[in-house]
Amino acid sequence: MARDQLQVLNALDVAKTQWYHFTAIIIAGMGFFTDAYDLFCISLVTKLLGRIYYHKESAATPGKLPDNVASAVTGVALCGTLTGQLFFGWLGDKMGRKRVYGLTLMLMVFCSIASGLSFGKDPKAVISTLCFFRFWLGFGIGGDYPLSATIMSEYANKKTRGAFIAAVFAMQGFGIVSGGIVTILVSAAFKARYRAPTYEQDADASTVPEADYVWRIILMFGAIPALLTYYWRMKMPETARYTALVAKNAKQAAADMSKVLQVDLEVEQEKVDQKTAADYGLFSSQFLHRHGLHLLGTTTTWFLLDIAFYSQNLFQKDIFTAIGWIPKAKTMNALQEVYKIARAQTLIALCSTVPGYWFTVALIDKLGRFTIQLVGFFFMTVFMFALAIPYHHWTLPDNRIGFVVMYSLTFFFSNFGPNATTFVVPAEIFPARLRSTCHGISAAAGKAGAIVGSFGFLYAADNIGVKKTLIILGVVNLTGLLFTFLVPESKGKSLEELSGEAEDQNATETQSRTAPA
Repeated sequence: MARDQLQVLNALDVAKTQWYHFTAIIIAGMGFFTDAYDLFCISLVTKLLGRIYYHKESAATPGKLPDNVASAVTGVALCGTLTGQLFFGWLGDKMGRKRVYGLTLMLMVFCSIASGLSFGKDPKAVISTLCFFRFWLGFGIGGDYPLSATIMSEYANKKTRGAFIAAVFAMQGFGIVSGGIVTILVSAAFKARYRAPTYEQDADASTVPEADYVWRIILMFGAIPALLTYYWRMKMPETARYTALVAKNAKQAAADMSKVLQVDLEVEQEKVDQKTAADYGLFSSQFLHRHGLHLLGTTTTWFLLDIAFYSQNLFQKDIFTAIGWIPKAKTMNALQEVYKIARAQTLIALCSTVPGYWFTVALIDKLGRFTIQLVGFFFMTVFMFALAIPYHHWTLPDNRIGFVVMYSLTFFFSNFGPNATTFVVPAEIFPARLRSTCHGISAAAGKAGAIVGSFGFLYAADNIGVKKTLIILGVVNLTGLLFTFLVPESKGKSLEELSGEAEDQNATETQSRTAPA
């Protein structure tokens, strides 16, 4: 670390855990709560969409959307997310983290409501409108990734920084659970009111007209947590690292952090003006030399992780149906099916997804990012192969509970593992003026993996079967384990040490002392 580190940055690094840390976690985390709700609730209602709008085309398998429609409905938000991550990541470094932070939330609020109000005279028009608004919903969600991670990393102290960033990301788990709970409550309310027959009893009457309200209410509910968070996001000051190191405004940085930390901080404009050595660009040879392998490591591991993670999340209902844990569609009416899918996915989230996130929060600053990511990829590989190789054994009625337990463990070790660490590390190891951009690039690589997973799994499961698809996902996890070795450990170090900016400052100070008058 530089001998004469800026006082405002040093104060942040050594600050004790205070109320403002928890406030920042909640403000940033509610964005991720909304992100997870909006991204994953679509998987709960796709079969309902199939029953309502494509009941004639899916008479043999009720609720099955045509492959191209299913791919569009589940994948379009991911395409928007990828685009938003790149755009807002770049914008966060150009304009500041805070200035664009509220914009992402308002975009999410508007598009959540608009998705539920999707209109049209025929099924194709309704689905097209839904896909349009879900793309822009994803665009807003994408901005939350680099901005929330960067803001939290730049606010945190170096002792517990990993736990704070992971806690923001862990709000995803509550978002997934909330999506399931809202779906259960809404479908149960309509199910209690309308006693529709099962599909086998009466195919035409098994989807009550009011079922069209169910998926719309579920999608629109995602606007509520985002709207509640907007005011507090606008109250947050810009991070001191951006203000001092990028905007070069020592007075504003000291004033903002004096209020946050409740201490008096010296204005050190001369030191701020000297910090010019890290002004290299993303496409410079200097960045390639210092951080090229790091960026390769963060992008590839996130890409490979999301292939497996999103495949499991978006299509777990199909896997549970295949092994018989969820009854065949023909034995249920539309509302019963939505209810049972939501119940199954909520149970998985409560028992494995949420605990996995918070195990990471508790242990990331003790075990380190590298260890957790390596262990996570390892056990994801082991459990995926354990499911895939004896797959037909797990489909027997007596073994279904065992399958669900093993399947839950893959979720646990993805969240107590690379799903959390791939979010944390890119917010720590890159220089301040490129931190948001590099996190956006890493996250976009992850969403590219999610797109491959969502589109590819749909194709693979239909054409080569679930068993071979699970084997492929096991190989993907093993490859992620190998690329983990490109990612440095960031536990216990300041952001300037990790990015090399402390070395640059030392070099600048040495040159200024030895230069002739």
